[in-house]
Amino acid sequence: MNYHVRLAEETDIGAVQRIVYQSWHDTYEGIIPRSIQDAFLNKSYSNQTMLQRIELSSLYVVESDKRIEGFANFSRVSEEGISTLYAIYLYPDTQGNGMGTALLEYGIEDLKPAFIQLNVEKENAKGMAFYKARGFKIISEFTEDLSGHTLYTCTMELEVNRSSD
Repeated sequence: MNYHVRLAEETDIGAVQRIVYQSWHDTYEGIIPRSIQDAFLNKSYSNQTMLQRIELSSLYVVESDKRIEGFANFSRVSEEGISTLYAIYLYPDTQGNGMGTALLEYGIEDLKPAFIQLNVEKENAKGMAFYKARGFKIISEFTEDLSGHTLYTCTMELEVNRSSD
């Protein structure tokens, strides 16, 4: 499958919203009740919030010949050299084809952080395996409340090796 990564544009918002709903429903089925998922997603991926993500952070999409297949959303790099990976989601039927890795690598190359940090739910087996396979290490664990549902969350970090140019 041929694909490429690029910065997201306002015209990509609908595609990103469709991806996040399908990915969340697939990933969190049996972990987070569907009503809580939808309430969170409706707020976090509303049109207004998506415009803010495009304007204030780095939002990338991976696109095949047919459609946008996934996206990744990174914070800008802090003074300490840290970028937070807020989200990386793909359509469930395209996972495992290298697109998630391509999104991660594109963000690292574009942003040039010293560290990437992220939070992932401990019960998200696919996510945990993906990040561990790419060298992320768990640096802390905590619980958080999502609309009355307790989540067990890990903060992970990747030190980005930079060769001297």
